[in-house]
Amino acid sequence: MLIAIDGPAGAGKSTVARAVASALGWTYLDSGAMYRCEALADLRGQAPPQRIELGERVLLDGEDVTAAIRAPEVSERASIVAADPAVRARLVAMQRELIADGQWVAEGRDIGTVVAPEAEVKIFLTASDDERARRRAAEAGLPVDEVLAQQRARDARDSEREHSPLRRATDAVEVDTTGLSVEQVVDRISALVPV
Repeated sequence: MLIAIDGPAGAGKSTVARAVASALGWTYLDSGAMYRCEALADLRGQAPPQRIELGERVLLDGEDVTAAIRAPEVSERASIVAADPAVRARLVAMQRELIADGQWVAEGRDIGTVVAPEAEVKIFLTASDDERARRRAAEAGLPVDEVLAQQRARDARDSEREHSPLRRATDAVEVDTTGLSVEQVVDRISALVPV
């Protein structure tokens, strides 16, 4: 079974997906980490990754890049490399292979629309632009205004790209996380899981 959680940057996808997976005892898939690995390799001038391992630590061809892939320049580059059809095809295939068996909570920009449109539970997380920027600014230690400008550019790139654009699946439940605690969001999503 799969819970697909999509949404824009700063809506709380990673935090919420991890918490839902933990609450249910399921496995968590951070698809964004995969695109960040591609971005890091690209920024370093390296060949596309041969192996990406996810878990408590993220390994790129055997190297622990858990911290490196969260750098602002990697985040910015991730949405650019994600627009490359060859990158998307390779990573979507890897994601589908991972989630083929078991109970998963997967988050990203196109899990419910492209990677796994047959997911049993689909969520589209949102939050106000100001809330999303405030969260990202706190994470990165940057001014909110700067993050808001970057966020708007990234939202446009993610939603306007030709391949696998960010959009809400028609059968996804929209959850606005503005002003909600992680626990409240987890409760709302967990309630949607068939018993």
